[in-house]
Amino acid sequence: MGSTAYLPAARSRRTRALGFAMGALIGAVVLSGCTAREAFLFDLPEPATEQGVIIENLWQGSWIAAWGVGIVTWGLMLWAAVAYRRRNRQSIPAQTRYNLPIEILYTVAPLIMILGLFWFTARDQSELLTLKNDQQQTVKVVGYRWSWGFNYLDEGVYDTGMPVGQGTTNEPATLVLPVGEKVRFELNSVDVIHSFWVPAFLFKMDVIPGKTNVFEITPNKVGTYAGKCAELCGVDHARMLFQVKVVERADFDAYVESLKARGQTGLLQTGRFTDEGQVPGEKRI
Repeated sequence: MGSTAYLPAARSRRTRALGFAMGALIGAVVLSGCTAREAFLFDLPEPATEQGVIIENLWQGSWIAAWGVGIVTWGLMLWAAVAYRRRNRQSIPAQTRYNLPIEILYTVAPLIMILGLFWFTARDQSELLTLKNDQQQTVKVVGYRWSWGFNYLDEGVYDTGMPVGQGTTNEPATLVLPVGEKVRFELNSVDVIHSFWVPAFLFKMDVIPGKTNVFEITPNKVGTYAGKCAELCGVDHARMLFQVKVVERADFDAYVESLKARGQTGLLQTGRFTDEGQVPGEKRI
């Protein structure tokens, strides 16, 4: 009688504990203000480019697959814990050395999932990195310790942030882009490896000395977006901030004219300074 009464009581305690855990999880999601998608797909920033949707779909699809695998795995674990629990405290459950069908399943299923994830990743990466050379703007980005320079090659003007020692982080570099126009970015570094990252674009790429990395995107939402270096490049890495302003074409043209009025024409190769001043032979900021 004692053991018979014990089992329902134990089940009741387990049920209450599980209910409490689920309630705590739901409460945490509600109190955090997250939507279900943000909570369970660890949602990305809303993409501000046409190409960002590709990354968003890959990210969400990966999380849906991961949750599916997790649910099946947790379900099997709970089922095994209940179905094969020890019913008699004096006996040992039957021991199984191996089960060939299950071992084949546990080998083939992960292989299929990995190959599937690889295929979708390779497909999207190929689409994102293919250069179609139909851009409407070309921007040559120069990364240097510790700021950024932007050359608007089609307009023959440039802009740059204030380097460390010449100003403060309140004067970051600003990249201005016309909305709805494809932009080709050519990335160069004059010292160490940096990384050009705009989280709202859902895209980043390394900026490597002696190598030009190129990608093309189309910003499709007017707004101001934060940018930063995503590569630990040295002591003032945290100062390598910039902002991106996506504006209407008329505002972009006005910005270009303001750069010309300030004399910022030509090609900025670097923003580097030494203790003696501007590096010889390079355009002054």
